[in-house]
Amino acid sequence: MAGRFRGLFKVFRGKKGPGAAPAQQPEELEQFQPQQDDAALDRTQEQDHAHGHFQRRTAQMFRKFIRIRRGKTSTTATEGTAEPDSGLTELQAEPGVSTDSPECSEDSDSPMNDHTAKTLMDVAGTEDMAITNTDTRETQGIANPDTTPTPTGIHAPELDFFEESAVSPQQQVPAMVRNIHQRLGFHVTVDARLPINLLRLAEEHPADVVLTLLRCAPSCDRAATMMWRLIGLSASTLEKVLPTLLCVMEDWPLHSMSTSDGDDTPVLALAATLALWVIVQVPRCHEAMNLYSSRIFVALLSHVVITTQQTPEEVDHFWRACREEHGLPTNPNRFAVQAMKALLCQLRCDNEVVAVERKRGWDTLLCADTQHYAVGLLAREMRQVLMPLCSRITLHLLRLLSREEPRWDLPFLAFLVEVLECLDLRECGDSVLEMMSRYLLSECRQRCRLALRGLVVLSKDPAMARRMGSLSQRLVELLDDADGEVVRMSLSVFMNVLENKDILVSSTTAPKLAEALLPLFANDNSHVQLLSIHLFSKVMELVVEEGKKPLKTIVNQSLYPLLIYGDDENWRVAKASRETLICAAKFLKRTDLEQLLKKDQRLKFAECLLAVDRSRAAELLHQALPFVGSPQESLREAAARFMATARVLLRGQKEELQVLSEALQALRRDDSPSQTNIVVQEIFNKRAAELRSSAGSEPESL
Repeated sequence: MAGRFRGLFKVFRGKKGPGAAPAQQPEELEQFQPQQDDAALDRTQEQDHAHGHFQRRTAQMFRKFIRIRRGKTSTTATEGTAEPDSGLTELQAEPGVSTDSPECSEDSDSPMNDHTAKTLMDVAGTEDMAITNTDTRETQGIANPDTTPTPTGIHAPELDFFEESAVSPQQQVPAMVRNIHQRLGFHVTVDARLPINLLRLAEEHPADVVLTLLRCAPSCDRAATMMWRLIGLSASTLEKVLPTLLCVMEDWPLHSMSTSDGDDTPVLALAATLALWVIVQVPRCHEAMNLYSSRIFVALLSHVVITTQQTPEEVDHFWRACREEHGLPTNPNRFAVQAMKALLCQLRCDNEVVAVERKRGWDTLLCADTQHYAVGLLAREMRQVLMPLCSRITLHLLRLLSREEPRWDLPFLAFLVEVLECLDLRECGDSVLEMMSRYLLSECRQRCRLALRGLVVLSKDPAMARRMGSLSQRLVELLDDADGEVVRMSLSVFMNVLENKDILVSSTTAPKLAEALLPLFANDNSHVQLLSIHLFSKVMELVVEEGKKPLKTIVNQSLYPLLIYGDDENWRVAKASRETLICAAKFLKRTDLEQLLKKDQRLKFAECLLAVDRSRAAELLHQALPFVGSPQESLREAAARFMATARVLLRGQKEELQVLSEALQALRRDDSPSQTNIVVQEIFNKRAAELRSSAGSEPESL
């Protein structure tokens, strides 16, 4: 098939020899030779002469227009050709070379000769590029030449209107692009200089070429496919074309920009994605793709996310036409995923593409509810081998997320959080912190969780930690959240911030934070439990002087829980509890209690503490009751010992009987009571019987 297609682009040139025409006579424009019109070869001599005169005139005018030179020229513009605008690149003959000479038309006209042009056309015309339909698992080409009717007689579009045009050459660029597209759309022999002309136009006027081609062939027909592939074969041309193509892709769903001829018809962003898909499969486009790889990735990711969650009607109609013409996937998001895979493979990330596939990440990416998980997975795989690319991608995502009303931001936020450790915070730390602070206030649980993950990373940086003071109130509120992971991350942020010696806890934050930490001492998650105990110690250590007095009440409430957790089966929790208990005694300026703890005389610590304030015996006994139902035997036994000590000081208080009854009920719930538990039950039961007898009631039966 490729051989047949290349045959369609053979160029027939007049031979030069001793009897050739004079040098000043322009070479004849290559003729379009219809494949089936053999009768046309039997023209009369007069018809051939007239037709040749027309072609020579057309070729002369076209060459005068198409030669593009950046430097200044000493020649005068040919009569009948409009003078270009001074601010635009001149489209004129090379200085010092006659536009009528054969040498100009063959050698000086372009850095590429006819053989190179023909080779480019052959490569662009090969039909080995295919699009895989993920729904049917079939592979189909961009276009099927066998289904395209071949005209029996086609003549080259007349180009002499450029000669008489009153507009500048730049304004004629869209017309020339449409002309090239039209000529390539026919199955006839065409001029091999077309690729040279196309590349020149694309390099000098990339916006006009891109927008015009997207407008005249949005669904990327056969001719447009060839043109995009030709552009992809030239690294310098592609580097100039990609920015415009990306601007269209990023302006979802419609891009509106006028070309030099005033055409401002909106262009679908998805049409640009289709064009990029054609280009990305050109083997020679690696260098230019690497240059713009971060923007391309973000644009494709945006298309995946947006088309999964919401597809406008005009986009749906457009894609239906593309799907029917090229056999593309049913949904545009699947096509965008294919383009993303192709880009990653161009960047030599084949293993990462397979790894995401193995974890079903690509399928997860196509579901709106799970997109952020898939994007996070993709980011984790990419950061292992594409650290610099991930950093550049993040900078583009920050610009998207910085909009006042960002849309489809959850997947972008997920990518940002995963690669946050790779970033240079000196460059973008302020923007990231502002972003995370905003999402921390979100009512969406997923956004809040991702913001917390980001803050955990940022808080490790001293410069960032010093700027997080305004977040303390919100972080304290999150300590009461039912989600254990949210609580754990909130504690981690506080801990990282307070590791910085330059930061103190304010008088307003200290009591609120300490009070929120007390219930977390009993958390089922040992990590949360350990963090809360350590953080409580930090608060006592770093609170400002004026905040110490309101904090004392809460520290007093922490003594007995910390005393009991000193016997926790988790040695880390036990060690942290004992150290924090010593810190609390020091904070309260109780040297006697501090010395007892350092000698590990914790039972005497309880007796000494109760002796100072006998009125609190009932309150402290109530604090011990929850520990009787602990799954840890060591904690149940510690609670029983403390209750036995408190019972002595409880005598004579009016609520003694009620407290003893509650303690007995708690102790009896122990499925495997220790010896200490049994002894305490007997003591409490005997004392309760005495109280009931003295009050005239029957003793409770055991």
